[in-house]
Amino acid sequence: MEKRSSTLIARLFGGSLVKQIMIGLVAGIALAWFSKDTALAVGLFGTLFVSALKAVAPLLVLVLVIASIANHKQGHKSNIRPIILLYLLSTFFAAVVAVVCSHLYPQVLTLSAAQTEITPPSGILEVLNGLLMSMVANPFDALMHANYIGILVWAIGLGIAFRHSSDTTKQLLNDASDAVTWVVRIVIRCAPLGIFGLVASILASTGFSALWDYAHLLMLLIGCMLLMALVFNPILVWWKIRRNPYPLVFTCLRESGVTAFFTRSSAANIPVNMALAKRLNLDEDTYSVSIPLGATISMAGASITITVLTLAAVNTLGIHVDVPTAVLLSLVASLCACGASGVAGGSLLLIPVACNMFGIPNDVAMQVVAVGFIIGVLQDSAETALNSSTDILFTAAVCQAEDQRAAAKSLS
Repeated sequence: MEKRSSTLIARLFGGSLVKQIMIGLVAGIALAWFSKDTALAVGLFGTLFVSALKAVAPLLVLVLVIASIANHKQGHKSNIRPIILLYLLSTFFAAVVAVVCSHLYPQVLTLSAAQTEITPPSGILEVLNGLLMSMVANPFDALMHANYIGILVWAIGLGIAFRHSSDTTKQLLNDASDAVTWVVRIVIRCAPLGIFGLVASILASTGFSALWDYAHLLMLLIGCMLLMALVFNPILVWWKIRRNPYPLVFTCLRESGVTAFFTRSSAANIPVNMALAKRLNLDEDTYSVSIPLGATISMAGASITITVLTLAAVNTLGIHVDVPTAVLLSLVASLCACGASGVAGGSLLLIPVACNMFGIPNDVAMQVVAVGFIIGVLQDSAETALNSSTDILFTAAVCQAEDQRAAAKSLS
């Protein structure tokens, strides 16, 4: 009997994670359809799964980055610069796509008084100030509050310091990295049950009927994100690997984007991306730094949200936007998007910064933010899926391009 149960557990944890997640997805939809109360109850599984991911992610980033830098061999290329370039290009192109699509399909909002206790940043300088303050945060405070900018700064500093330590210390760091990775692997194997609970509870509690009034705006947002995911990101990947990018694109969307869509947290999806990078046999020195870094600066989805909603407010107020102003808006939205991870409320709370360009009063801008929260069920999910899948996509593209270059040199 014990042997049969152990075999069943082995099959469960050894099967295809993607297939199991799809089963959980379908089961969650079915449960929400047949029994709303039961669906709300199983939402506990989703809450536990997301909480576990959020709990382990900061420690994973700290330990992996320290171990990676401490054990980095002189002369070994980590390929971080080209990945950062792709992150920034994607974020800027996303803003440009949003500007063009908003011009082709202009949106008008019905604004009403909105009450909120959240105070948005007053300008880009305040956003930059917040980022700088996050960099010098106490390391324990950064871990407790999942301040990934602070965690990265401390991890890089400690990693550089540990490069001069003894071999036994470096081995200890490697063992700690392996231990945390093992814990993360166990958490990720619970993804099917977590997705089941998330889908069931979301559909049972909110449904999508309330979103119909904002369907056009939501379609524009998601359409822009699909354009980035299926057209412009693949073009950037092709530029690096010079072959059909779509197998890699679909792999990242399927194994990273689907999970991120339902967890709605780039930070929670860092362990998922780390596990995928390991399965793709990418360079650990590269992905252990680039993926957590991408969770803070690779923000194509946030760039689209800021731009589309800002231009919707502009159209509502009848403000004319010329080409130079549109380009400037793209730059501002990109900069705001890169700072979204350091702001409570994420991309939506940075909309007033972009609105400030056009002289839109803060109370009107906050009404636009309120509209964003209304459609946030799908907007935030799609945004997170694009942001997170882009992190692993560009990391994989650069690593594969470097492998191709090395193989070509060995043959010549």
